[in-house]
Amino acid sequence: MAESNKRTSRAPKAATRAISKAKQEEEALLRADTFTNAPKVSRRTLTREEREALAKLREAENKEAEKLASASSKGRLGRWWARLQSGPDKITWGMAIVALGVVYGDIGTSPLYTAQTFLSGQGGIGSVDRAAVLGMLSLVFWSITLITTVKYVLIAMRIDNNGEGGIFALYSLIRRHGAWLAIPAMLGGAAFLADSVLTPAVSISSAVEGLQTLPPLEQLFDDNPSLTLMITVVIIVVLFAVQSRGTESIGRVFGSIVLIWFSFLAIVGVANLSNDWSVFEALNPVYGVRFLFSPRNAAGIALMGTVFLSTTGAEALYSDMGHVGRGNIYFTWPFIKVALVLNYFGQGAWMLANDRNPDYTTMRTLNPFFQMMSPNVRYLAVILSVTAGVIASQALITGAFTMVSEATRLNWMPHLQVRYPARTRGQLYIPVVNGVLCVSTLLVLALFKDSEHISAAYGLALTVTMITTTVLLGVYIWHSGRRFWAFVFVVLFLAIQTLFFVASMAKFLHGGWFTCLLTCAILFVMVTWDQGTKLERAQRRHMQPQDFLPALDKLHGDFRIPYFADNIVYLTSDSETKRLDTDIFFSIFADHPKRARAWWAVSVETTDEPFTREYSVERFDTNYIYRVRIRLGFKVSQSIPAYIHQIMHDLSKSGELPKQKSIYPKVDADPDIGTIRYVLIHKALMPESKVSAWGALSLQAKYTIRRVAGSPVKWFGLAPYNPLVEVQPLFVSTRRPPRLQRIEPLPRAYAESVRIDKADPAAVPDPMDTTSGLGRLVHAPEASVPSGRPSARTSGKGDKNAVRPPRPTRR
Repeated sequence: MAESNKRTSRAPKAATRAISKAKQEEEALLRADTFTNAPKVSRRTLTREEREALAKLREAENKEAEKLASASSKGRLGRWWARLQSGPDKITWGMAIVALGVVYGDIGTSPLYTAQTFLSGQGGIGSVDRAAVLGMLSLVFWSITLITTVKYVLIAMRIDNNGEGGIFALYSLIRRHGAWLAIPAMLGGAAFLADSVLTPAVSISSAVEGLQTLPPLEQLFDDNPSLTLMITVVIIVVLFAVQSRGTESIGRVFGSIVLIWFSFLAIVGVANLSNDWSVFEALNPVYGVRFLFSPRNAAGIALMGTVFLSTTGAEALYSDMGHVGRGNIYFTWPFIKVALVLNYFGQGAWMLANDRNPDYTTMRTLNPFFQMMSPNVRYLAVILSVTAGVIASQALITGAFTMVSEATRLNWMPHLQVRYPARTRGQLYIPVVNGVLCVSTLLVLALFKDSEHISAAYGLALTVTMITTTVLLGVYIWHSGRRFWAFVFVVLFLAIQTLFFVASMAKFLHGGWFTCLLTCAILFVMVTWDQGTKLERAQRRHMQPQDFLPALDKLHGDFRIPYFADNIVYLTSDSETKRLDTDIFFSIFADHPKRARAWWAVSVETTDEPFTREYSVERFDTNYIYRVRIRLGFKVSQSIPAYIHQIMHDLSKSGELPKQKSIYPKVDADPDIGTIRYVLIHKALMPESKVSAWGALSLQAKYTIRRVAGSPVKWFGLAPYNPLVEVQPLFVSTRRPPRLQRIEPLPRAYAESVRIDKADPAAVPDPMDTTSGLGRLVHAPEASVPSGRPSARTSGKGDKNAVRPPRPTRR
């Protein structure tokens, strides 16, 4: 009895020790989880910085509303101002300064080289007379008026796509009127992006070369010929490096400088006009037309290529409209145009006053912009011109970001990672594009060395952009019901811009070929990506719940198959939550089925609001298939793993997701959620696909570009979680190869006899060969065959066991 009591007392102690040991093991496992940090989310939907930003925005809106209320009570003018400030043409002083820095940099540098190029084409200042100067000024004035003011400011900027401008935004409005419109849109966009590479190189290098004109620095640059190129490279690298901070912060700094720059242009122009106000006779267009076709015009039709330099920044006004707002461009353009006209006419007055001055007629290169100033003022002019060159580059860089963003929406370029450093969605930054532009610009500098050779390629591509924009604008006006004005618009501006194009073609052999080559390369990317996307979309299929639920339900309950993971998360671009992409279904069931406790199909959208964080879930009345749609603001970091964990916890607490307690350490260190495996699906073309050569090239080019452009694995922060990237065949129709024909294998003995009959004569034993006896000794044992098994060698006519060749079968 005592022994039984002892055994009975030992049992609870053993059970206690077992329980204690199990708790220690569990605690050890939980401690192991603490060595990594789970991607947790805050309880708040906004960060402190975001709340402060929204508070400042609301405060500014309240102040603006108070101003509007007070203005509307001040009569008809006040009510007009209130309506203006509440519409898309809203004007603010801060964004007007940004507009100066972002939009007008390119056109603001044109006075630096337009008149200089004119004198070089005419043979120097000694070869021009009053008619030539007035003719050039007339062509410049009316080109700026018609191309920049009328076409872009008054007409094109009234046609926007949700506030965005540019040739791609324009195409989005009219593409339903014909598939052929994609051709001029792609061509114009590619030409604009190609010119965006040359603009930083030519603007900054030409401005830096102005340092060589300062007397104290002449000897330094003479001793170091490559110093100019080195300074240009440093400035370009720094400029592209600060793009990630956003064009708003850059624009405010540049805007104040541009305000000083254009004020300086106007003051210097007026100072020289005070000696000869008669140059304003050039406002009569007759002077320009008469000189263009005059025999005294040494440059001929190429003069229009020089005049075109005064309008090179016009396209940037339209493409950057989404950055700064249409109203701010309307507000600042009159000041910009007046300053430009005063400076150009001031240079004209100086040329008329010095056309017989021997100090200038013998100069090899004469720049009226710098020569019309006193030496002391010239120092300030050089400093401002260098800064203006940097600002001109900024205008084209921001325009390139906008163009690529619009091309991505049209599926003409790969979906790239886009950042929005500023408070407005229009202020964007694309890291891949920034890097490509920087490398390409440095390549241009390495290839052409100085601004003189770079300018030979500059402007040619931009004429193509202007022509294609005119065509698209004409189509828009035509389909808006104003057909007569559409005809007048197209005829007038095509005539002017065709002259620009023909004149610019003279630059082709002197560097324009590089711009054309770059345009063709960008155009190839757009066309192949577009065609490849169309082929892929033609094969895309979606499944309704009644089609995929039975198979998933059976797989979910099939315990013979081990779990691939507790949760399998697929990223999809389909935002419709009531269906499932067949690529996901194929991935689950292809090869070995991927059984899981729950399958997730997640789509991520970027909203127009800065700080949106919301999601919706469709469960299809199950507890194992979840269709999730996440909507994030354009300022929100797209860290998908953290949000996926939050959604799983939310569904687990509500009972919509069964409990998934994890007992082993995981990368995410979240014991309340089971293992998660992220899967991304890429498509590949099968070798037997029935597709044209151009279609196959488009798909291969698209897949190559996608690998170079970057992966969503990095954008969505999935790299630490070892995502699975699957390649699935693109199911286009395939060519059926000819059928294989089955043949019966020959018996071994017959095959050997055939080999003997067809033996090589050189292999027959030679009677004189003394080694033949050795061969017989080697094969002698094969002759002794048991009596019950006749040898294959003893074949005769009457031998029933003789091997005979098989009879051919009849078909």
